Amino acid sequence: MSISKEELKKQVTQEIENNKDKLINFSKDIAENAETGYRESKTAAKVKEIFKSINLGFTDGHAITGVKSEPIKGKSEGPTIAVIGELDGLIVKDHPLADPKTNAVHACGHNCQLGSMLGVGLGLINSKANQYLNGNVVLFAVPAEETIENEYRINLIDEGKLGFMSGKQELIRIGSFDDIDSAMLSHATTNPEDKDLSIGGTSLGHVVKYVEFHGRASHAAGAPYAGVNALKAANIAMMAMDLQRESFKDEDRIRVHGILTEGGTATNSIPSIVKLEWRIRGRTIDIVNEVNEKIDRSLRAGAMAMGANVRIRSIAGNLPMLQNSEINDLYVNNANNIVGSENVKIHPDTQSGGSTDMGDLSQIMPIIHPRSGGAIGVGHGNDYFIDDYYKSVINPAKSMAMTVIDLLWPEENRLKQIISNNVPPYSKKQYIALQESRMGNEFSEYMKS
Repeated sequence: MSISKEELKKQVTQEIENNKDKLINFSKDIAENAETGYRESKTAAKVKEIFKSINLGFTDGHAITGVKSEPIKGKSEGPTIAVIGELDGLIVKDHPLADPKTNAVHACGHNCQLGSMLGVGLGLINSKANQYLNGNVVLFAVPAEETIENEYRINLIDEGKLGFMSGKQELIRIGSFDDIDSAMLSHATTNPEDKDLSIGGTSLGHVVKYVEFHGRASHAAGAPYAGVNALKAANIAMMAMDLQRESFKDEDRIRVHGILTEGGTATNSIPSIVKLEWRIRGRTIDIVNEVNEKIDRSLRAGAMAMGANVRIRSIAGNLPMLQNSEINDLYVNNANNIVGSENVKIHPDTQSGGSTDMGDLSQIMPIIHPRSGGAIGVGHGNDYFIDDYYKSVINPAKSMAMTVIDLLWPEENRLKQIISNNVPPYSKKQYIALQESRMGNEFSEYMKS
């Protein structure tokens, strides 16, 4: 039986509509059980459970917690598209929905990504649309997009359980994307400018810093002169980092920010161990590397001034994101059909202040990273909530599913052409070499024995 591409799209989107309650309830369930990166065991279990319920096989343990479906196979061989959902939440201690023990919460909408990812799969499977396509679709629930809990992740690296910090970075490294040719992911947004659906834009690259100042403990009142104050060394370093800002160019989109995670053990003891977790972002990796040198000097200066020691760990962060313009155009046409062109925003290729490991994936294969409405508040804030799950889950599921059909439609073979006509900036081998070159572990000694 022959069927037109547009008729197939209608059947797929109708199946997603038919399952809207299931998809929304799944997304809400994920939100009620938030976990942070590489700890998402409950979330991964829920993904596996729902994969089983639709008779979709999977493999697990990808970068510790990732769950990757078996291919939803087309009628003939062709490229494989991954539809991605991110497993992890954030730590926002004062969010009303934060876990009382871990402070984890989905204050960035990753739970909706998992719902829209599942929606694409359900739509294709229930309508049997995949049987008309040249190529395959994989649903991939991936860990640890948020670059947080640096000390925990560095320990995993030192123990040999990880090679890189972020989930997609690690999945590239271990080969979990080797059989995938393209990828897409939809992210909920609170920005009214993004309307119901949006596409385009890029993100910043970054490097992650984990810093330990080592001093000498002594009685803070009885013998402060016998100690070496690691907290004051960190204070000087933080001031020096702030004073670097006048040397940053506006057009380089530089962001330098971080937190002090350990500042001492008792008020009557000179602090001997102080820890910082910091982030350096910028428009290009070369710019990030240039600023990184200034930050390292500032950190050493704080230690030198107080006669303390300092360990500076530099961890390869995300690369800037490059969205494929041809796939973006297909997505826009489908989004217009779902919500109306007046409710679709097309962004220019300008960079936001954020970073994502979809940027890393975009350096080795064509990707898109559309956004959907439905969220309110401020991303990563204590007032972030999904206010309209239909907008955050169902609309993007339909738009992505229709775009998958465009890309794998046998009479056009659009994705095959896109892959043939576009050479990615890096091969997998080149990407890994680049990121390994950005890893650093330096210990500077200024404390007299």
